[in-house]
Amino acid sequence: MSRTRTAFLAAMALVAGASGTAVAAYPGDVGISAIPCTVDYKVQNDWGTGFTANVTITNNSAPKSSWALKWSYAGNQKVTSGWNAKVSQSGTAVTALNESYNGTLATGGSTSFGFQGTYSGTNAVPATFTLDGVTCNVDDGGGGPTNPPDPGTGSRVDNPYSGAKVYVNPEWSANAAAEPGGSRIANQPTGVWLDRVAAINGAGGKMGLRAHLDEALKQKGSGELAVQLVIYDLPGRDCAALASNGEFGPTDIDKYKTQYIDPIAAILADPKYASLRIVTTVELDSLPNLVTNVSPRNTATPNCDTMKSNGNYIKGVGYALNKLGDVPNVYNYVDAGHHGWLGWDDNFSATVQTIKQAATAEGATVNDVHGFITNTANYSALKEPYYTINDSVNGKSVRESKWVDWNRYVDELSYAQAFRQEAVSQGFSSGVGMLIDTSRNGWGGSARPTGPGAKTDVDTYVDGGRLDRRLNTGNWCNQSGAGLGERPQASPAAGIDAYVWIKPPGESDGASSAIPNDEGKGFDRMCDPTYTGNPRNNNHMSGALPNAPLSGHWFSAQFQQLMQNAYPPLP
Repeated sequence: MSRTRTAFLAAMALVAGASGTAVAAYPGDVGISAIPCTVDYKVQNDWGTGFTANVTITNNSAPKSSWALKWSYAGNQKVTSGWNAKVSQSGTAVTALNESYNGTLATGGSTSFGFQGTYSGTNAVPATFTLDGVTCNVDDGGGGPTNPPDPGTGSRVDNPYSGAKVYVNPEWSANAAAEPGGSRIANQPTGVWLDRVAAINGAGGKMGLRAHLDEALKQKGSGELAVQLVIYDLPGRDCAALASNGEFGPTDIDKYKTQYIDPIAAILADPKYASLRIVTTVELDSLPNLVTNVSPRNTATPNCDTMKSNGNYIKGVGYALNKLGDVPNVYNYVDAGHHGWLGWDDNFSATVQTIKQAATAEGATVNDVHGFITNTANYSALKEPYYTINDSVNGKSVRESKWVDWNRYVDELSYAQAFRQEAVSQGFSSGVGMLIDTSRNGWGGSARPTGPGAKTDVDTYVDGGRLDRRLNTGNWCNQSGAGLGERPQASPAAGIDAYVWIKPPGESDGASSAIPNDEGKGFDRMCDPTYTGNPRNNNHMSGALPNAPLSGHWFSAQFQQLMQNAYPPLP
């Protein structure tokens, strides 16, 4: 596949939803030199009282070492936060100044930033933008330059989230809207979990895959739309966590292929769905388990040793990547754990090696991997602003603190960007992108630190300033005190294709006590609030919420906590 990140693609303006677009001319257009700058202003999510927007600037004049973009609102929109630019507002006038790392704009070069805002009434797109005092070209839909065509079937775009709306699962949306205050986020896009064969056609009265894709076509309209699917049913699935065990036994590789992957691939290949951008997140947790939870590690489990020896994780993921990658509008993102699991030296590069082994098995190639996803269904903080891995206190490195415990990374963004670089160095495409699941890693509320910890000692310093309030980074089940994180958004940081909500907020990670079920889901003590831990979480308490239902089932108390502790806060 072609994954070249070029200024031309960055300047493409693919109109989606409520968006206004200033569009760069593309090769073959006449008069590109007469357009000093172009701006693509796109409202990505709008929930009636607030919105997020992404802005792409393309400079068609002399190279710049810094820039200032300005516009004014006709309504009462107020910018509340921004990223990748310093965004301020005075009255209706908004100014976005470059950050230190994105001030350079070559002729034809582009950069993007985003922001969140509030409004009441209408949310009209600004009519005029100026870059360093010069008016940029704006296409209001009435003529002038047109969008370059989407490559369409047979050729994938660089970033499936760029210029696209993302599918809102109506079943999750209804659950969210039914909660007090839930309407504030009920229109957010979340992942559709295909966690058993029955989910393909619809289980327990729920929508099946075709029903979701048909609904996605309705939501798509005339713009672009990405659909997020979770491929999650490997033989011996999640060998180290009983709460998410699956229906196939360790040796059921043929059933996985013929009863699960083949039917999914056949549906996705239906020409009816060729206009959708289908993002698959492939087999969460399993490949990293082959690195960290096998002998001779002290975290080894017999189940993980079995899956390592029989090779069925490698075969299963390879088969999935091959079959799904054959569908031209499918984008495969392979699970890459999270920093608090794989950030240590003896885990990091070994995980990339294991993923590459799977990506070259069963007919797959590295070109079947469009990117990687981190923090799926986990709680690791996106950014830790009050300490870095390079800090020291009284001669002791932050890495020596009990919390960091010699890890090389303290948050998900730094880990994801480094993981991408490591993957490229090991032979994956230089254009691979990263996704970060931010559905439950906001850690807001009254417990959120507002500055660094005291420099009494390294532990006091780290514990006082860390946003992630878990007892240990190995804790993963229904964590007490967690909050919604950054809202889904495209291209939020270098190398990151999107922040996503793959784990639907409000859906349990696992039951607090044993519950008989026909879904293949066991009882994991890490979901029991009274559990005192194991080597995988350094024998800490589990930190889990009480009275949780089976994994994937609606957990109202957790949903309310996530909204209460959301960061950025909900309106």
